[in-house]
Amino acid sequence: MSERTQINITILIVLAMLVSITGGAITGGIIGYLFAQRSVAEVPDMVEKLASGQSLGAASAPAILNANGEIANPSALTVAAVKRVAPAVVTVINRNAGDAGSGSGVVISNEGHIITNHHVVENAEQLSVVFADSSRQEATLIGSDPLSDIAIIKIDGQVPAVAAIGSSEILEPGEMVIAIGSPLGNFRNTVTSGIVSALNRSVGNFEGLIQTDASINRGNSGGPLINLRGEVVGINTLVVRGNGVMLGGDQAEGLGFAVPSTIFKNVSTQLIDTGQMKYPYLGIRYNMIDGEIAAEQSLPVQSGAFVASVEPNTPAEQAGLQADDIVIAVNGTSLAVDNSLRYVLTQYRPGDTVKLTVQRGSEELTLDVTLGTRPANLDVIPPQGFPIPPVPPLPEDDGGEP
Repeated sequence: MSERTQINITILIVLAMLVSITGGAITGGIIGYLFAQRSVAEVPDMVEKLASGQSLGAASAPAILNANGEIANPSALTVAAVKRVAPAVVTVINRNAGDAGSGSGVVISNEGHIITNHHVVENAEQLSVVFADSSRQEATLIGSDPLSDIAIIKIDGQVPAVAAIGSSEILEPGEMVIAIGSPLGNFRNTVTSGIVSALNRSVGNFEGLIQTDASINRGNSGGPLINLRGEVVGINTLVVRGNGVMLGGDQAEGLGFAVPSTIFKNVSTQLIDTGQMKYPYLGIRYNMIDGEIAAEQSLPVQSGAFVASVEPNTPAEQAGLQADDIVIAVNGTSLAVDNSLRYVLTQYRPGDTVKLTVQRGSEELTLDVTLGTRPANLDVIPPQGFPIPPVPPLPEDDGGEP
């Protein structure tokens, strides 16, 4: 699966204006050196300093502006970020009943763990990965989770690189991001760039997704979405092309979505540790409310999770939660339509104790709940995203099978 991205240099302009240039940095109207001349390892620290308004110093400051206040090298940050991550990006080959399909993945540990999508490896009889240098290795499925569409596979032997994991919690709409993957199965390590269009999006059964305008096509599924520090902040998962004719008679251009690191870090850790993902469980049926629903129903609060019913012998019942309660926060994190109870709970594990802030009529309560384990048969989530594309002939095989 893939993402769609347009380069928006606004963030670069903002960062450039934050640079504090010390005396002697300007010589002949040109400032310092280009980002492209710096080592890849230095770039994340430079970005952090620029964003916080710190001076890089005359000797180490890369040239961002020239004497006319124009950006000297607007693509340098993107290039450096890609160089840091691209060696860790792989094409994932799934063989099943004689057929083969492909997706993308990214190495996340020196032990050979690779994160990808559940729908990329689903029903696989044999898995292998192709690295950026066209070398290949067989892979083993460690664990897969259809609810998050995240899977972990593993290779034996040395890995060419390990991607750094960043925080999706500090992403902001308008921030530049980069997608890397293998669209259509044969364009390995394709790079597209764009912006974060929105956060905490819900698409079908998925919640908390990063929306981006990065270009997405079949085969990009499982590849990384990275920030300008060269850190993985999302795993590209699906694209929405539109369910029909949109306003003005046009269909959607293609909206890309990625599983944020706040979710995939928790899922991948559990899959590596135990081979399976166990979700926390409250035992309620609820509906998220907003200001419009609250006004229509004369509810005492504007947002939260309205409890329709409480299942017997569940953590919710044991904690004293009742029908018609409104859960407005979990451990101080406010709930809203774009920050649902289900999404917030994915950041916890079974056995964790959380504080629920509950509105019961005109009274606000705090209830301590020890989360249970979500029953495996509670519901079945169908696979999401594109079908994975067929594997193209690989040059080193002269058209043979990988």
